[in-house]
Amino acid sequence: MLVLAVAGCGPLPNDPHPAAERGQNILYSAFTERPKHLDPVQSYSEDEATFLYQIVVPPLQYHYLKRPYQLEPAVAAAMPVVRLFDARGRELPAGTDATKVDRSVVEIRLRAGVRYQPHPAFATAEDGTPRYHALTAEDLKPVRGLADFAETGSRELEAGDFVHQMKRLANPRLHSPIFELMAEYLPGLKTLQAELIEAGKREPGWIDVSAFELPGVEVVDRYTYRITLKGVYPQFLYWLSMPFFGPIPPEVDRFFGQPGMAERNLTLDWWPMGTGPYMLVENNPNARMVLARNPNFVGETYPCEGAEGDAEAGLLEDCGKSLPFIDKVVFAREREGIPYWNKFLQGYYDASGVSSDNFDQAVTLTSQGEVSLSEDMERQGIRLLTSVSPSIFYLGFNMLDPVVGSPEGASAADRERARKLRQAISIALDMEEFVSIFLNGRGVPAMHPIPPGVFGARDGEAGINPVVYVWKDGRPQRRGREEARRLLAEAGWPNGRNARTGEPLVIHLDTTPGGLGDKARSDWLAQQFRELGVQFVVRPTDFNRFQDKVRQGNAQLFFFGWNADYPDPENLLFLLHGPQGKVRFQGQNAANYVNAEYDRLFERMKTLPDGPARQAAIDRMIAILQHEAPWLFGFHPKSYSLQHGWVYNRKPGSLVRNGLKYQRLDVAQRDAARQAWNQPSRWPLVLVLLLLAAILAPAVLHWRQRERSTALGVGRPGEGLDAAEQGGAPRC
Repeated sequence: MLVLAVAGCGPLPNDPHPAAERGQNILYSAFTERPKHLDPVQSYSEDEATFLYQIVVPPLQYHYLKRPYQLEPAVAAAMPVVRLFDARGRELPAGTDATKVDRSVVEIRLRAGVRYQPHPAFATAEDGTPRYHALTAEDLKPVRGLADFAETGSRELEAGDFVHQMKRLANPRLHSPIFELMAEYLPGLKTLQAELIEAGKREPGWIDVSAFELPGVEVVDRYTYRITLKGVYPQFLYWLSMPFFGPIPPEVDRFFGQPGMAERNLTLDWWPMGTGPYMLVENNPNARMVLARNPNFVGETYPCEGAEGDAEAGLLEDCGKSLPFIDKVVFAREREGIPYWNKFLQGYYDASGVSSDNFDQAVTLTSQGEVSLSEDMERQGIRLLTSVSPSIFYLGFNMLDPVVGSPEGASAADRERARKLRQAISIALDMEEFVSIFLNGRGVPAMHPIPPGVFGARDGEAGINPVVYVWKDGRPQRRGREEARRLLAEAGWPNGRNARTGEPLVIHLDTTPGGLGDKARSDWLAQQFRELGVQFVVRPTDFNRFQDKVRQGNAQLFFFGWNADYPDPENLLFLLHGPQGKVRFQGQNAANYVNAEYDRLFERMKTLPDGPARQAAIDRMIAILQHEAPWLFGFHPKSYSLQHGWVYNRKPGSLVRNGLKYQRLDVAQRDAARQAWNQPSRWPLVLVLLLLAAILAPAVLHWRQRERSTALGVGRPGEGLDAAEQGGAPRC
């Protein structure tokens, strides 16, 4: 009876969401790792971007639908104006040779009328002074979150808020991950940081950066600010689409800087704020994070233009409608993939990724490698979205290694032998097979560092790596192992042995547990090398030791990946730029590759606008890399995403991180599907009751028999007789 009572408590007894939320315009999602930083000066991971990009709005954003990715104004009134000047202060025309440019001036004009979310930092007393900017320890005793402050306020976005955030990049206590890079183009950041370090020595608490100037950045008027960069840096506009360059009002910074706030997690790192479509109203990173509609968000509508195929996919049907469509977004913490997947199938999560564990259940592959949904998914009205991520995973050769590289002092003959060895390995390790076995086909074999969809990547025969592939029957075909063995012999290692000494060639892969050091992957790699006649050894170490080996140049082969920060070839080709060498300069060139021609072309290419001249430079740079083979160009990962039929306007694009405002739900359709898919099965309860009845029946029958016997006067010997009949004396 208790089981039956519990089963009847609600229409959906397995619903993990509160009953009060049923029927509401809420998107349900999940997260696996708790966000470490939500302060826009520090946040730099995808897990954090899921929340932060919905709250903090920088000047620019990517068009939601257009591909290739295209920047457009967000809170800026128009695209920034960029002016070039020489050392004498004379303005230069756009496209001037970068060597003649002394500085670039970027001017950003903001839209009027943009307002911040409600926040206690803006609350004022009757006399107009800030209500919560002089809090005592006694005032903070009952406070556990922002909701504990009774009053809030708001104000209009101003140019000074963006300048204030840029000053925070130099705060030595915040350790912004982009400080060093930005300081190359904005030297005033280092000047400001030196001043803030001195101020920190005098004041152990919060540092008010608004009391300092940032050389090279100025407020022109209420809605305009100006940034002066050293030389030419066209990619800076992409940075203006990231929260690093979003606004932080000085009042909010000051509010959170009060003593006692950090101890209660009352910081920008815990409670980010901004002018975005949503605001964080619940932060419990071990269980649940909730974004709610910002009541002050206005002035943005759904796009009316898109890429080819968007209209047919229904992605333009909400053209011109006000954003956002969804009132609230609830993220639940799911540490394991299986519960997440099961709740998605039950309709309790609106979208899901596709992991190796559920790949076969969700997706089918044709003999031609084409991907389609399984029949079970189609019956539930689930849709599959795929895209190639602007990322690359590669196997790097340490160019300082005497076997696979070309260390300083190596002869031309030794360099040539090492090059042919790298080419042989690049051919022999079948990336198509690797992607098929270990990624369920969720990847595109890479021909060079630039992913599809980014300027500089060519399609078709012009885009293949001719060292590794030939073009046959309209598609690239990997060269055979015979070619790899020929190159190996020319490198001085016929059949995997030194031509002079007969010693076997041993190749070492340095990795971390959980990476390519996993047994299945290691066995596969060993087999690939064994077929080439080469011995293969995995050297797994913990993450810190592995990083040290790469930094010190002690690794031989290593497996790395890179997610593009923005869709520009500069952000990928710089990974092989000589001045970015890991050992000499602590840069991102982990292969320590140096090529004078490549470096000259890179310096020229990065300042050119997209066009024929830039494409020609990129073509030559890629040809150099393919010939030299400092990397085995692994693969560009494919993103697979599933969504229920009641979710609209989702378009994959890993660089568009503020996409929640565009999505829409059919709540009635979702409720009907949940009701149909989650009806409790009553027959097990009936079976349990029957079993209970079978167990209790003998006891009931025995009790009834005893009751009847007692009523008829029939009992055990001696029962029911008086004392005289038992032969004893009667009692008085």
